[in-house]
Amino acid sequence: MKCANVSAQWKVDFSSAEELNYWYRVNDSVMGGLSQSNLRVVDNVAYFEGELSLKNNGGFASVRRVGPVSLISGNTPISIDVNGDGRSYQLRLRTDKGFDGVAYVATFSTPLDTWQTLSFKEDDFIAQFRGRLVSRAPALSFAEVTQIGFMLADKQPGPFKLSIKNIGQ
Repeated sequence: MKCANVSAQWKVDFSSAEELNYWYRVNDSVMGGLSQSNLRVVDNVAYFEGELSLKNNGGFASVRRVGPVSLISGNTPISIDVNGDGRSYQLRLRTDKGFDGVAYVATFSTPLDTWQTLSFKEDDFIAQFRGRLVSRAPALSFAEVTQIGFMLADKQPGPFKLSIKNIGQ
């Protein structure tokens, strides 16, 4: 795995051939849904793409990175460089290594076919469990993050594509 640690900063390195080994899909198929997604990398840009389906009570598609994460807590935000399709996506952080559990969620909108850099502080994230708010969850600390991911769950069936150039701090 090749994550750049430059000046105590961390980022996902999509130029590394090994990086995709740390990502996996979690779609609504885990509960009988029919949504599909994939993550591929071309020219150092990751593409989270697929088709969202509402059939069989489905309606979400996601990718998640499980591997070494070295974020620091405090005033240093997480930044992402993304190009979207006009839909709203979620940046999702987890503080445990389990498949299920509390996710800290920040929702962001994507203008159609426009690159944007978005920054998120610890208090921009809301604790959720399977889409429901978790009121008694501990405050998010970036230093405890073990998983980073993206989810589409906007209840709009059809194809989607989110391009990701950078995830880092």
